[in-house]
Amino acid sequence: MSAMNMAGFPILTTILMTTIVGLLVILFIPPEKTKLIKQVSLASASIGLVLCLWLYHAYDFHKGGLQFVERFLWVKSIGIYWFNGVDGINLPMMLLTSIVLFTGVWTMWELEHRVKEFYALMFLLVAGVYGVFMSMDLFWIFVWYDVSLFPMYPLIAIWGGTRKEYGAMKLTLYLLAGSAFILPAILFLWAKAGGHTFDLFMLQKIGFSLFDQKVAFLMLYLGFGILAAVWPFHTWSPVGHVAAPTAVSMIHAGVLMKLGAYGILRIGMTLCPQGAVYWSHLMALLGTVGIIYGALAGLAQTDLKYVIGYSSVSHMGLVGLGLATLTVNGINGAVFQMFAHGIMTALFFSAVGFIYDRTHTKIIPELGGLSKTMPVASSFFIFAALAGIGVPMLASFWAELLVLTAAVKVFPVAGYLACAGMILSALFMLRVVQRTFYGEKNPRWEHIPDVSKFLAVPRVILMSCILFFGLFPKVILDVIQSTVIPFVTRF
Repeated sequence: MSAMNMAGFPILTTILMTTIVGLLVILFIPPEKTKLIKQVSLASASIGLVLCLWLYHAYDFHKGGLQFVERFLWVKSIGIYWFNGVDGINLPMMLLTSIVLFTGVWTMWELEHRVKEFYALMFLLVAGVYGVFMSMDLFWIFVWYDVSLFPMYPLIAIWGGTRKEYGAMKLTLYLLAGSAFILPAILFLWAKAGGHTFDLFMLQKIGFSLFDQKVAFLMLYLGFGILAAVWPFHTWSPVGHVAAPTAVSMIHAGVLMKLGAYGILRIGMTLCPQGAVYWSHLMALLGTVGIIYGALAGLAQTDLKYVIGYSSVSHMGLVGLGLATLTVNGINGAVFQMFAHGIMTALFFSAVGFIYDRTHTKIIPELGGLSKTMPVASSFFIFAALAGIGVPMLASFWAELLVLTAAVKVFPVAGYLACAGMILSALFMLRVVQRTFYGEKNPRWEHIPDVSKFLAVPRVILMSCILFFGLFPKVILDVIQSTVIPFVTRF
């Protein structure tokens, strides 16, 4: 365990505090000063982004292991530590969160309804996300996990669109059901370890019995799998995507779903490696079904957000399949896919959000020929679609390639079925692009303004990330692999 911490400076806690301090400052600003609230929000998100970029740059992937460690005893009697650190698995997730938050805040610049409450809840949600990704203590992981979930209900129910109350309630109930599996599993492992510590690395040294690992891993897989939209527990996800406002959809699909896959990897596979081996065939089966089901369901959709929602189910199935292989390439690809898919879906929802704000419809047959009237806004969606179908030299291509090559070796049938699912995904995405942005132009949108230069900036940032990590995959794969190679030896 390498403790690089800038001569004692708590960089990770500082990143967490950028959202908490931003939230507190927003609470003291009068609600009528909407421009100031947006400026403070953007400034707070900017600081977090800069710190995460510095953190990513400073991480020594040659050394690997846990770095920038912050650890001190919080509650001695039951062994709770304030324990933060980053390695090759959670560092890309920290960077992803900062990028999506920054672009999400900027994307919502035209928001006028209850601006203060919206940004306050958004920062509370992201504080929970940062907390989960950086924490190495099971108690704090669970606390931050719940903090990240509760703001979703008001964010969707108040600022959402289609069936917002239904979408908010369904999402909340499903994710709370996930917590009902996660907490007992954590307490089970804590008790089996003697009830002295929640420290992930201390628990990792304890040899839990095979039976204990089977039980705990299955509970953790089901609990976190609900948030990761594992089939058949995925039904909350497309509904939540459709109901949520633009920036919340960006965070929901771009970051929150990754918490689920991250929890399976960070807690389940770390503490219960033999449990992961035992249940790996189930993980592969559900992941493969998710890939194909998401693609087939996407083919039948007429709402742009539903298309992206089911696309997310399909792509998260690919993450699950990669984890199930228990190989270096499979897990490398799964973590890379989490990052690439997060950026891609943020761009998708950002593009759809602008189109909906101008046309007040997301229904594909009503939109036709948009590339002629809104060429810039159309280009953002089309670029995201190209990333979604795995076009070479875009970030998702490398992630999908790694997962599929690993899957074909370990689970040949599942691997080839997943390849077929990727072809189906390309079909429905190209169909959506053709019907929405090309073909006969709808005269209703003749005079609709295109994206301004100011509002184009966050979308261009997301496009640049997809292109950069597609052209230079080594920048992220070296970091991920530094942790995955020693991690896989446990299986």
